[in-house]
Amino acid sequence: MSGTPTQHKSVRYLPIAEHGLIGDLRTVALVSTEGTIDWYCCPSFDSPSVFAAILDADRGGAFELSAAVPADTKQFYLPDTNVLITRFFTEDGLGEIQDFMPVTDAGEADRHRLIRRVVCVRGKIPFRARVAPRFGYGAHPHTVRMLDRTALFTSEALSLTLTATVPLGCDEHDVWTEFELSQGETAVFALDRVSGETPPRGCPHAEAERTFTATVAFWRRWLQQSRYRGRWREMVHRSALTLKLLTYAPTGAIVAAPTTSLPEQIGGGRNWDYRYVWVRDAAFAVYALLRLGFTQEAKAFMGFLMQHIDRPEDGPSGPLQIMYGIDGRSELPEHELPHLEGYRGSAPVRVGNDAVNQLQLDIYGALLDSVYLYDKWCEPLLSGQWRGVCDVVDWVCEHWDKPDEGVWETRGGRKKFLYSRLMCWVAIDRGIRIALHRSLPAELVRWGQVRDRIYWRIMDKGWSPARQAFVQYEGGDVLDAAVLMMPLTKFIAPNDPVWLSTLDALGNELVSDSLVWRYDPEASPDGLEGDEGTFSICSFWYVEALTRAGRLDEARLAFEKMLTYANHLGLYAEEISHTGEQLGNFPQAFTHLALISAAFNLDRALG
Repeated sequence: MSGTPTQHKSVRYLPIAEHGLIGDLRTVALVSTEGTIDWYCCPSFDSPSVFAAILDADRGGAFELSAAVPADTKQFYLPDTNVLITRFFTEDGLGEIQDFMPVTDAGEADRHRLIRRVVCVRGKIPFRARVAPRFGYGAHPHTVRMLDRTALFTSEALSLTLTATVPLGCDEHDVWTEFELSQGETAVFALDRVSGETPPRGCPHAEAERTFTATVAFWRRWLQQSRYRGRWREMVHRSALTLKLLTYAPTGAIVAAPTTSLPEQIGGGRNWDYRYVWVRDAAFAVYALLRLGFTQEAKAFMGFLMQHIDRPEDGPSGPLQIMYGIDGRSELPEHELPHLEGYRGSAPVRVGNDAVNQLQLDIYGALLDSVYLYDKWCEPLLSGQWRGVCDVVDWVCEHWDKPDEGVWETRGGRKKFLYSRLMCWVAIDRGIRIALHRSLPAELVRWGQVRDRIYWRIMDKGWSPARQAFVQYEGGDVLDAAVLMMPLTKFIAPNDPVWLSTLDALGNELVSDSLVWRYDPEASPDGLEGDEGTFSICSFWYVEALTRAGRLDEARLAFEKMLTYANHLGLYAEEISHTGEQLGNFPQAFTHLALISAAFNLDRALG
């Protein structure tokens, strides 16, 4: 998808959506429409940042590379890949930067090579670059020294080399260059991690070409596995490629987003670190990828679960935590970085996430729904895996009625959320389905009795006669977009009168031009200050609920409207403001997996 022209300008903070994403299945970089890398952590998603100008334009660090004269820019992905092209249109010529990170085998993975190839397509263009790393979220000092055309950046915990095919200069902390290219000429910059005794290695033109070709081939070969041939193929495939970029190849983990502390409200404090594995988000991502035919990711994630969380000691949140580190670690202490001002002054900047200790009962339903589909579409569960499933279902049967923090991770006290009860029902139901399908041993009578008890509890206690709708929690009358999952999980018929009444109530109160709020924080205080935008996963849930209710014209219009809120590359953050601006961490797995599901089901319903 090609981008709309953007006037080349120098501002402290571009909109969040004015970025593209590249990665190597271990970490990622955000590249702005001006050609600047504003976010990059090395060597992994959750490592301290090297470039974090998106969180502090002055102290965060950046890799600037652009035309040295006024230029309009366009940005697009090389079709069917995660190779990003940023084009510069000047009075005297046309140039482009080809940004990519090679996806290498384990032996080469420690290099974490980031390659930027500059090409003059027509005419003659001057370019300039400034490489200004700021290690450890801008808190760790570093030195730089030149070795021929190689710059060595050294900090206490990490060292990087920058090699280039053009002359480089340096000052105390940064490396810079200015150069001119004529039609057909190229320049190559390569940023590599230095590990052990491995000497710095350059990236000459021929090697850059070979690596470019191999990277393109990798992504296209991966995408060829997709079975989706529907109406929105380009958007669905871009979402799939984005979800793949959010996977951590060494363990099979899938992060919720590759950034931290991008705000849900400009100037507000709802700024969280999403560079971890939420069981719920990852399970939903597996569901979306399985829908398209990508089975290896599901197998890898199942391996992550079995290796790190197979029948652990029963903790305060049950047999599972709501999230883990990408390596499976369970401790994710949250702290603030007061030396960073935050995106457009949106402090605090946080690292780690204290929600790791919350009780969120819904994760068990999300997980077991994906396990059910894995068993159905991918391969049968192994005996050890089934034992783990039984342990989870048994625990849910004992604890489903506990109050919890809920799917939205509220910090205003535990409640008996309807969505949590719904997903406990899903967990038990999917366990029963697997057992019956595979003739596996299970306490089917007890499981069935508890499942049915949850069903009647939701129907009796989750329904508000005053609102004529299912509501957020027992004893309340607040609407919550999470209940859109009721027909999606097959808990209730999508044309049931009580559900249609709920759908109308949600449409009247929480929906605006296809955009859906999670809930009203004033009506249901969540213990957090400030407001937030509409939540994009809920918007796609709304499309799917309309689809299943047979309201296809409304569903298609809502879906097409949601597509207009994507950025120029088809990427989405977590939320959308009342002005249409993308807010929150970017790009967000939740949004892209919901887009895939909505597109799949709407396309099938349209025939």
